[in-house]
Amino acid sequence: MSIPVPVLLTFLALSACQGRTTTQLQTNFLKESIRLLSELLEMKVSCDKMNVTSIFAGDKKDNDTEILCKATTVAWEGRSCHRHLEGIYLNLFNLIRSRSTVHKAPCPVAAGNTTSLNDFLVDLRRVLQRLVKDQSSK
Repeated sequence: MSIPVPVLLTFLALSACQGRTTTQLQTNFLKESIRLLSELLEMKVSCDKMNVTSIFAGDKKDNDTEILCKATTVAWEGRSCHRHLEGIYLNLFNLIRSRSTVHKAPCPVAAGNTTSLNDFLVDLRRVLQRLVKDQSSK
C-alpha cells in the first residue's frame, strides 16, 4: 500500500498533536481531503467515469457522520483508480474515528443508485467544504 507522502506527513503530524482540540484535527483532515479531491478532479483521471455507489442520492436522512462513513467505503472501493483516493480514505477514516464511537468506517452502503466517480468526488468536496465552513462559524 503506497500512501502519498503529504498525506502520511499530515497524518503523523496530527497524530503527534495530543494537545490540540478534536475540532482542529477534524478541520485539518477535512482541509487535506478537500485539497486531495481538488487535485484529483483537476487531473481528469481515466477512471473518472467509473460507476460508484451514489451515497448522496435519495432521501437526505443521513447525518454528516453517516455520510462521511459511507464515503470512506466508496473511497476505499475506488482506490485502485488513483492513489489520492487512499489518502482521502485515510482522512475520512480518521474523521469518523474522532467523531463517533457508533460508526466504524468503512460503513456498509446499500447497492442501488450509482454515479460516476467524478460526480461522487465533486459532491464529496462540496460536503467537506460545508463542514469546514460550519466548523469555522462555531
